[in-house]
Amino acid sequence: MTTDPVAPSPVDAPPPTPPAGAPDLPSAPPETAPVTAPATAPEATPLAAAPADEVPAEPPARGPRRPRPVLLLVSGLVLGTVAGGGVGYAIQANRPATPLPPVQVALPAYPAGALDPAVAAAAAPTPLTIDGDLRKLLLTAPSGSSAWGDYPDTPSWITAGELAEHEGKTAAVFKQLNTRGFRRAVEIDWKQGDLKVRVSLIQYTADRAAEAAARTLGRTLEPFAPEANGGYEVDSRASYWAETTETFYGADAVAQRGTVVMEVKVFGTRPVSPEVVKDLAKRQWERLV
Repeated sequence: MTTDPVAPSPVDAPPPTPPAGAPDLPSAPPETAPVTAPATAPEATPLAAAPADEVPAEPPARGPRRPRPVLLLVSGLVLGTVAGGGVGYAIQANRPATPLPPVQVALPAYPAGALDPAVAAAAAPTPLTIDGDLRKLLLTAPSGSSAWGDYPDTPSWITAGELAEHEGKTAAVFKQLNTRGFRRAVEIDWKQGDLKVRVSLIQYTADRAAEAAARTLGRTLEPFAPEANGGYEVDSRASYWAETTETFYGADAVAQRGTVVMEVKVFGTRPVSPEVVKDLAKRQWERLV
């Protein structure tokens, strides 16, 4: 077994020999007594190692900060808007002011001329075809007849509400009358034998004469007079009175003249003769023309 030579330590090496002619160096300080080391303290009991899960984890290393594109975009928009507004204001401020037109302008002038009465009359609204007291145009109850309940047995004015009650659908008919130019109405009712008769005249405003004509449309009617704008119809099947089980047979006639609509209605306990409703309708039409 071989060992490598050990180099002498600096402590064991002899002091270097000073060269000839060198000044004498001071001698080494006297040796001092060795310092006695204090008594060795008892070894401390090592602490138990903390569990691995309780060892605090080191915070992760923070990466380099990256630019935020949204912040840069918003900043660019704000700066661009401010800069553009400032540049636009500076350009507009340096331009000369645009002169505005004068506030007062010349008034229109019309040639002087005489008014032609014929032209003015032609341009005026068409007067009502039938005016005055409508009650004077109604038929009167025949002799031997009696009143039909609470209905008027003499020619009398009635309201749109009273007229709507005769139709059954009171609310709908009332709204229709008041939104389509209803002006006024008169009525007479009587009872004779097993027949009940109601004759009405309904007038619309001058600008809604088409509504009067509409009451005669949409039905298959038989003419009761050659010149009458309307006709009559007789029911072959019985109907029920409102809110009762009592049945009746009906017949009615309708015609329109100008803004006025005449309606004749006959009710019976058995089918109504066409001659009865035709005669009443013809006599009422003759009073209108």
